Amino acid sequence: MNLFAEVMLFLSAAGLALFVGALLTEAMVLVPMWRTLQPQEFFTLHAAHAHRLYTFFAPLTVSATVLAVGAAITSVATDRPLSSASVVAAVLALVILSTYVLYFQRANASFADASITHEALPAELARWASWHWFRTAIGLVALASALLALRGGTNL
Repeated sequence: MNLFAEVMLFLSAAGLALFVGALLTEAMVLVPMWRTLQPQEFFTLHAAHAHRLYTFFAPLTVSATVLAVGAAITSVATDRPLSSASVVAAVLALVILSTYVLYFQRANASFADASITHEALPAELARWASWHWFRTAIGLVALASALLALRGGTNL
């Protein structure tokens, strides 16, 4: 077996595990707390701390995606058993990344500039939570696929 391919599969699974853990924490701790705040409290909190979330999640999202894609390419190139599982993990990681462009970039900007009316905020936070649970579920499937790919003949 190709050691580099095995290491890439391990790093892919580890990166996705860290990323999915962070997504679950955001979904189960931060989002419910945000939804209990009054609109002005939410906008104030978001203005003060959104940059921290971005500087945490941006590198985590990109690195998990790059590692998954790298593992898929390496796995297919070396004809590893269960390489299709690593391809599934990579495609799903790319789907998660695409949700930022499709929804989160605009929504987060509207929170940052408080361009949502106070009356519309609860519905937008509910929409945000739904999109977030979607990407979290996709992340769990990507992680399961990465673990399955790692299991395919690894010597680690």
